[in-house]
Amino acid sequence: MSVSLTPSAAQQIQKQLEKRGSGLGLRLGVKKSGCSGLAYVLDYVDALDSHDCIFDVLDTKIVVHSEDLPFLDGIELDYRKDGLNAAFKFNNPNVKGTCGCGESFAV
Repeated sequence: MSVSLTPSAAQQIQKQLEKRGSGLGLRLGVKKSGCSGLAYVLDYVDALDSHDCIFDVLDTKIVVHSEDLPFLDGIELDYRKDGLNAAFKFNNPNVKGTCGCGESFAV
């Protein structure tokens, strides 16, 4: 199982954790949503669960609940700025389709 980050994503996560003043890392997960079935969820991690898998990438901790791993295995998290817009981008090799609005995906 693997999760990877681009340097820009790692830098953004570290910057946000420093700004927040606490946190172990970033939680990456999925939830049922949208017309395609699943949506990504990002949140800060303050405490670990016994079902959490920790990926230490570029000195940044990414935490994934074991139930979400089949949907996220091999994912690369990127952070891109385009003009005034800046957002995390998910390069997920498991995705078989996305909805038209871009809010959800199917595996």
